[in-house]
Amino acid sequence: MPHTWRNWGHTVTAHPRQVISPTSIEDVVHVVRRARADGAAVKAVGAGHSFSAIAAADDIQLDLSRMRGLVEVDVDRSRATLRAGTWLHEIPELLEPHGLAMANLGDIDRQSLAGAISTGTHGTGIRYGGMATQVVGATLVDGRGEVRTVTEFDPDLQAVAVGLGALGILVDITLQCVPAFALHSVEQPKPIDAAIDEFTADIAERDHYEFFWFPNTDVAYTKTNHRLPADTPPVNTGRLRRWVDDELIGNQTLRALCAVTSAAPAVAPAIARGAVRLLGSQTFTDSSARVFARPRTVRFREMEYAIPLDCAQEAVRRVRDMVERKGYRFIFPMEVRAAAADDLMLSSASGRASAYVAVHRYIRDHEDGYFDAVEQIMLDYAGRPHWGKMHTRDAAYLRTVYPRFDEFLAVRARFDPDAVFRNPHLTTVLG
Repeated sequence: MPHTWRNWGHTVTAHPRQVISPTSIEDVVHVVRRARADGAAVKAVGAGHSFSAIAAADDIQLDLSRMRGLVEVDVDRSRATLRAGTWLHEIPELLEPHGLAMANLGDIDRQSLAGAISTGTHGTGIRYGGMATQVVGATLVDGRGEVRTVTEFDPDLQAVAVGLGALGILVDITLQCVPAFALHSVEQPKPIDAAIDEFTADIAERDHYEFFWFPNTDVAYTKTNHRLPADTPPVNTGRLRRWVDDELIGNQTLRALCAVTSAAPAVAPAIARGAVRLLGSQTFTDSSARVFARPRTVRFREMEYAIPLDCAQEAVRRVRDMVERKGYRFIFPMEVRAAAADDLMLSSASGRASAYVAVHRYIRDHEDGYFDAVEQIMLDYAGRPHWGKMHTRDAAYLRTVYPRFDEFLAVRARFDPDAVFRNPHLTTVLG
């Protein structure tokens, strides 16, 4: 009997014929070989935190949640090998005894490691690449059911690191870690015009920087993180303080306001302007993972595009003008950040330093064309959609913005000649 699976953002529903939870590489090999023999398709799924249908399975779904944990650590080289289904929020505790940390993280840590790297998940910081740039090795089961080990010396790693789930089932991943470190965080409001005008200078001067613009207001909220030694004492990190900041304000209040404005969009501008007047500054210092990632329990839908860094200010102004001109009424903010260029075939920062413009809507908001309107602006800058977020692009378009697109397809042809790891979404984006 088919199962029902729904992603975190409730943008995708699938009905896999069979759900299998492997516990070993041998289990994965068996499933893939049997599927290939039967002409069936196999898709791995982690936390379901992608907003696109990249992980949707209508045939065989592999749930990797039982393949978690630390495999081994090479302290001398600051490297750690983890099972592919390990949740990101589990990794800091696994690395802590070894004095290590991940070099960068996004602001949500509910994803699986395999899902995060396969979709090009990233954080912010113009000197730091996405999470996949930390991958120096991987073991996967390819479309023939063969076990492949890919190392940093293998050119195929540049495809596997952001593999979209199209090359095989990842079973373990080796990360280049860094010595553990702390972050000093400053969060404060700033006029949106200044935030846009000073974006290039701000990202150049800070280790990690981003800002959020609240539609129908002239206010942005900036977040700056500065890296410090691991033994820096925590500051302003008490349990009550964090609960107030992250849960009461960041989740419960936001959820209530979103519910009101979703039901009555006309009141959104007034509520947004009133809410931003309450935004204050906060400063705290804590371990890197506790600062990078914050609890996010309000469900939303998201689209994000990577564009050339020197286009960021113009593109953000255009989105702001479009929101005001068309009269969109909602309160979920737009997020703007940046990351370093890398050499991975399908990384959204492949070959170019990139700005990321992410737009969100509350899960209960009615469809009103907002995402389509933002997407059209991003296309003017050769925008590359985040593989795990909403977009409407297909292979014909993506080939024009990814210089190494056909290289990736050549790797896919070798790794999965029978398209065992297919689904309709991959057919759209890869052809």
